[in-house]
Amino acid sequence: MKWIFLSYSMPSKPSKFRVQTWRQLKRLGAVNFQTVWAIPHSRDKLQDLEKLVADIRSWKGDAFLVVGKPLTEEDEKRLLAAAVESSNEEYREVLHVAEDFLEEIRSEIEKKNFIFAEVEENEEELAKIKKWLVKIGKRSACEAPLHKDTLAKIRLCEKALDDFSQMVFDHLHAKGGA
Repeated sequence: MKWIFLSYSMPSKPSKFRVQTWRQLKRLGAVNFQTVWAIPHSRDKLQDLEKLVADIRSWKGDAFLVVGKPLTEEDEKRLLAAAVESSNEEYREVLHVAEDFLEEIRSEIEKKNFIFAEVEENEEELAKIKKWLVKIGKRSACEAPLHKDTLAKIRLCEKALDDFSQMVFDHLHAKGGA
């Protein structure tokens, strides 16, 4: 597999440029592997990283990119393992947020808080979670084991929201309201 490797250095002050660089690398799906950042090669990723290198240099830092492959199969496996762990870390966070979502639905049912505003609020929250999941999927270097678990949890969230929506509908119509 062909990778793009980035090495950079920047002045410690102001720190906002270091943070911006780190955020951009994470958004792209790059993995910090020992002393370099690595990301599977694609034309789009290379263009994004070339722009980032220009930004780093404009912020008085230095950077260079290398396109290539690890020399040994073992190093390739280690790099892929780091990429998988990076994705799994993000999926674990989505799983946590999805569990919080399910708990919120359970709480609303327990409190019998059957109002449309709660349905709408939870729809928006689920939409945010799903949007986040799409972002993670786009930047993941390879299929992470927790991806399927996360998709299954999102389906549970969808079902819980559908069930809650039905309860709210039934409750409001039973009261004669719409």
